[in-house]
Amino acid sequence: MDFGLLSLGDLLPPPGGGVSITESERHRSLVDQAVTGERSGFSVVHIGEHHGSDYQVSAPPIVLAAIAERTSTLRLSTGVALAANLDPVRMAEDYATVDVLSDGRVEIVCGRGSFFARTFDFFGQDSSDSASLFDEHVRLLIRLLTETDIDHPDGGHRPALDRFTSRPRPVGALPVWIGGGSSTHTIDLAAELGCPLMLPSVFAPPQLFAPLVERYRERFAAAGHASKPVVGACCHAHIATSGDDARARFEPPYRQYWEWVQNLIADYTPDAPSIPFDYEQLLAGPALVGSAQEIVDRIGEWNELLDLDRIITMMDLGGQHSAQVLETIEQFGSEVISHR
Repeated sequence: MDFGLLSLGDLLPPPGGGVSITESERHRSLVDQAVTGERSGFSVVHIGEHHGSDYQVSAPPIVLAAIAERTSTLRLSTGVALAANLDPVRMAEDYATVDVLSDGRVEIVCGRGSFFARTFDFFGQDSSDSASLFDEHVRLLIRLLTETDIDHPDGGHRPALDRFTSRPRPVGALPVWIGGGSSTHTIDLAAELGCPLMLPSVFAPPQLFAPLVERYRERFAAAGHASKPVVGACCHAHIATSGDDARARFEPPYRQYWEWVQNLIADYTPDAPSIPFDYEQLLAGPALVGSAQEIVDRIGEWNELLDLDRIITMMDLGGQHSAQVLETIEQFGSEVISHR
């Protein structure tokens, strides 16, 4: 199993009050976390993408390029790239550029961004078209990364292409994952295209996704791909020497972050259901919080349910001090990753 770091770049004040770090400091913290993650045994970093909110990261390829210059083996990925909103030609060019600069370490996790419907307004799109936009853009993105002299017919959401070749070309195969699991549409698309699947498992306990993973694997096999299905999951995480200490320390930033996210979703997607903060329920579901042994045991439970190839951990949420986050990453690496 691969272990990865995930950050969405929320910019919140310290729990209990205080002044937030600057936007510049928040972006630099993402690079520092990735450097520490590589040194601590993590194999991949995933950087999120949002627009028009206090999630700071709107240009993941630029952040990943900065990370590439300070790392040598860490794979560079997204969490997620908003493929429904973005032009696939621009995406192919941006991520292939980072790929050639990093000697072939890039991959892309594509998502629809359906939890943030107002984002479609920012891009002059209709959120009701999200499924068809995502379908068209992902299919074209994969072709742009793997083929040359592409013809793309008119009649969809994007103007036609006539014998177009995206430059630069990726160093080798540049994997495109599908981030999904809140609908069967994304599950089925991943299986049809032979893409790895990244579950949105920060929103619900892992057992909820087990039937969807089974569907993905069945349809992947039926499609006759030469490759094997690959499944990843993401979680909120915190580690300390004592499980009780971990849970006590993580509760204030987690509560602040969770309530902030609920308000943000309500603003961007007014008809979305609100999920109140229930710490015990989150600890039993999408969060891995505790001592090293407790986290190893929980990862084993997740793996038994979902047979995971990758698990990515989001540790830097809720206004925690950057130094504390780096210590958490180091401890997770030395006590969990190195002992599995």
